[in-house]
Amino acid sequence: MPEYTHFINDERWKKIEPLLPKPRAGRVGRPPADNREVLEGILWILRSGARWKDFPKRYLYY
Repeated sequence: MPEYTHFINDERWKKIEPLLPKPRAGRVGRPPADNREVLEGILWILRSGARWKDFPKRYLYY
């Protein structure tokens, strides 16, 4: 499999991370997804112009 390139480098992520909500403990149901991975998936859709059904497996979380 080819090497995955992030849309958000570590320097940018350090600036963005404090703006996003932190996962809350003690919640029932599915564990929260990683904020960085969610944002990477959204940016992939916006950049590629692809349909959601063509979403790469690397971003799927379940």
